[in-house]
Amino acid sequence: MLFGQQSLPIPQLAKLGHGHITTRELRPHLAADQWRDYFKFGFVRNPFDRFVSTCFFLNRDDPHFARTATAFMKDRLRRPRFQQRVLVRPQYLQLCDSDGRIALDHVGRYEDLQQSYDAICAHIGIASTELGVKNASTHSAYDEYYDEELRQLVAAFYTQDLRIFDYGDRL
Repeated sequence: MLFGQQSLPIPQLAKLGHGHITTRELRPHLAADQWRDYFKFGFVRNPFDRFVSTCFFLNRDDPHFARTATAFMKDRLRRPRFQQRVLVRPQYLQLCDSDGRIALDHVGRYEDLQQSYDAICAHIGIASTELGVKNASTHSAYDEYYDEELRQLVAAFYTQDLRIFDYGDRL
């Protein structure tokens, strides 16, 4: 729950203070048969789109951010501390095992979120509902913020996401 109290049944995970739990963090808390038998799923987002959205979200209280967004993104992506932020880290770190293999049974895409969600609901035998919008950042189309330098920085930082989740390296 964003900006609210976390409610997780596993105390060690609740201590993280956010809901972005990796498969590697979760796995030790489940019995072998649970891990094997439960349907595990997650969602990914085009790294180029995700990065812009994340930066706008992190700067949501700065009304002037949009004017310097590209310069900000270039600067911050060069900072190791910024790279380690949970919202910035590559998605494969959340969804892959220590060997770099996807540790889930299904990976949906943000780009077709409703259809991915509908497929998951059908697979586990529950009724689907229409998903609402939550935590949306306000900005222009993500590709409008990219110049060649930023494209290269983002592509380099998210190389594994682009490859593992089949996004290519183009906007």
